[in-house]
Amino acid sequence: MRIYLIGYSYGGKTTLGKQLAQRLGYSFFDTDKAIELKYRTTVPMFFNHYGEKAFRIIEKQILQTTAELDNVVVATGGGTPCNEENIRFILEHGTAIYMEMTIDEIMQRMTVARKTRPLLVNKTADEKRQYIIQQLQQRIPFYSQAPLTISAAKATPDTLIALLDHES
Repeated sequence: MRIYLIGYSYGGKTTLGKQLAQRLGYSFFDTDKAIELKYRTTVPMFFNHYGEKAFRIIEKQILQTTAELDNVVVATGGGTPCNEENIRFILEHGTAIYMEMTIDEIMQRMTVARKTRPLLVNKTADEKRQYIIQQLQQRIPFYSQAPLTISAAKATPDTLIALLDHES
């Protein structure tokens, strides 16, 4: 079984994914971390050096390697499922859970985060809010294709397990 956690950045996909994998006795796979390890750089540095288009190509390749994994929880990058090919891959190869957040929740989590996402660097708070609103409008049609949705603010390993049990 493969469980894909999808949703906007700052939704806790990595943190909860690790906890969920541990509780289920599964392995954990983070697409952003896999890119960083493979290319020996950080996601922001990759973005700065090669651009978003190159990043999305690599991201797709990394996502497709998850088809070879069993009993895994996969934390995807915020933009990973946001094209038809990637969301179709996710839905065909596992169970997707959309970690849903409001704009205010995203903004609050962003202010306490250790690092800024590449697409938000050098923006004022108002510019970040507008950018997130615009990006969510583009991304929600992809995120909402997940058969399961949970409030990221209320998600715990137990609530995720209960959601998965209810689905099966």
